[in-house]
Amino acid sequence: MTAVGRPLELQELEPREPGAGEVLVRVRAAGICHSDAHYRSGLSPMGPLPLTLGHEIAGVVERVGPGVASPAPGDRVGIHYLHACGRCPRCIAGQENHCPSSDMFGHHRDGGFAEAVTVPARNVVPLPAGIPFEHAAVMMCSSATALHALRKGRLQPGDDVAIFGFGGLGVSALQLARAMGAARIWVVDIRAERLELARHLGGIPIDASVENSEKRLLDHGQEVQVALDLVGLPGELDPYREILGRERELIGSNDHTLAELTELVDFVERGALDLSHAVTGRVPLEAGAINGVLDALEQNRAGVRTVVVP
Repeated sequence: MTAVGRPLELQELEPREPGAGEVLVRVRAAGICHSDAHYRSGLSPMGPLPLTLGHEIAGVVERVGPGVASPAPGDRVGIHYLHACGRCPRCIAGQENHCPSSDMFGHHRDGGFAEAVTVPARNVVPLPAGIPFEHAAVMMCSSATALHALRKGRLQPGDDVAIFGFGGLGVSALQLARAMGAARIWVVDIRAERLELARHLGGIPIDASVENSEKRLLDHGQEVQVALDLVGLPGELDPYREILGRERELIGSNDHTLAELTELVDFVERGALDLSHAVTGRVPLEAGAINGVLDALEQNRAGVRTVVVP
């Protein structure tokens, strides 16, 4: 990315050699997130430009810097996209998403829309051989962010869940909610193919283009215990009637943690999370192809998740 509002450009750059405590990872897959479209458009402020986008990254360790005993060259890994200090009280408590000095690969420093990327060894998540790189890339953001949101929502076994917006995060959120013991999972969207996918995965679809989703939920006689807003569009809220009067809670959820990425590997290995439904497209490491996907995301006509495969 060379300027806000301009298409991404293909440039030839030498990968940075890993320093002390760092590893160089040969990228095998990098997911294209809706956030990448926000970065390109200027909706979310960027780090210094030019900068390589891509924060959903999986690949193979190629070289390690001084002092790195693990991982080793040849290891399959995913990359935790938060670059935190590792020393502050928040980091020590495993809350690196609230580290005061944290920033993000693909947003503030060079990311994974590249053949290789250099990251701290502590950001590496070991990947079992049975997890495809394309799936692992999606896990590093979409799945982890969904898991973190369900944890923040204090989902309990037997709870009913509503998911508003069934894109990359929604596909993971539905499966994770079910694995965590949710009873009924309602899925609200306006695209027929996504609602059909939700039905296939065991959700109860609600087409918001033809019916009032709140009325449909309340008609069943019980409010959902956890509702995830995965759309992010501006909306109106009456705090007294909709929050205070019903003792509801509005909770913010930001990013995820390294521990949650490790937990996701377990979900996948025991068959509770199948990301073959999330990866709906693959493109090469070409500017035109990636810009085309970003255009489609901005116009709400993209698939669930497209992955760059260098």
